[in-house]
Amino acid sequence: MRKADPRFARYAWLVLAYNVAVILWGAFVRATGSGAGCGNHWPLCNGEVTPHSHTVATLIEFTHRAMTGLDTPLILLLVIWAFRAFPSGHPARLGATLSAVFLVIEALIGAGLVLLERVAQNASAYWQSAHLLNTLTLLACLTLTPWWASGNPPLRPRGKAAWTAGISLAAVALLGVSGAVAALGDTLFPARSLASGLAQDWDPSSNIFLRLRGLHPLIAAATAAWLLLYALPLSIRRPALRGRVRTLVVTLGAQLAAGAVNLLLLAPIWLQILHLLLADLLWIALVLLSAESLL
Repeated sequence: MRKADPRFARYAWLVLAYNVAVILWGAFVRATGSGAGCGNHWPLCNGEVTPHSHTVATLIEFTHRAMTGLDTPLILLLVIWAFRAFPSGHPARLGATLSAVFLVIEALIGAGLVLLERVAQNASAYWQSAHLLNTLTLLACLTLTPWWASGNPPLRPRGKAAWTAGISLAAVALLGVSGAVAALGDTLFPARSLASGLAQDWDPSSNIFLRLRGLHPLIAAATAAWLLLYALPLSIRRPALRGRVRTLVVTLGAQLAAGAVNLLLLAPIWLQILHLLLADLLWIALVLLSAESLL
């Protein structure tokens, strides 16, 4: 049984990196209010294969669609290569297949957002939350695929290691959902100052985006505390995991710092993108640590 394929693993890591780039550009679409740049048409843009409109919003949204369109053959090749490189029952096949499944779901959610006009000023917290959870699941599958292709065995969750890893993943997913809603609040209801922003967030009559924006830092602090309680003991009990734990802790610290600066500077677009990049890297680091803790 062929257990590892370095060439496939390198390609799978590159596909993961490309998907992170797609996610970041999607955040740029949201932050600039360009989600309606192609109207309520999908997969066409304003009813055209190649839009003739040269408005900034249209170019930003069309670029995102082009990037997601390229993602389809990249992941299709990932699946075909996995089935050719590994025997039946190999977990890399499962990872590649699930990546394709969640990519399709991602596209359907994106289409729903456009066709139902749940973008720009009509954005929905529920749709955005579903989109974010599917994105995180897609990233987890894309992360585990090259990890399995590097020779790691299938996961067999059991005991305390399984439920602590599960709680950690769920906590970061919840943090991600609150962050997505907070980012929408920054886009739809920009604050003129830190004081006015905090007043908006805790006003009982405020929009749900603003109320959840106020909760996001609290959720971040609680999640960070839990992750430290989860990861640091692992580095003591299992020295082989110290590298993974170090990566997680460093990424977590950078993410908290970026979040604090983002709050103080009233969420400039470039800092929102950096904050999201660190969030994605934190999620990937946690997926890898959780997987290796179950071996």
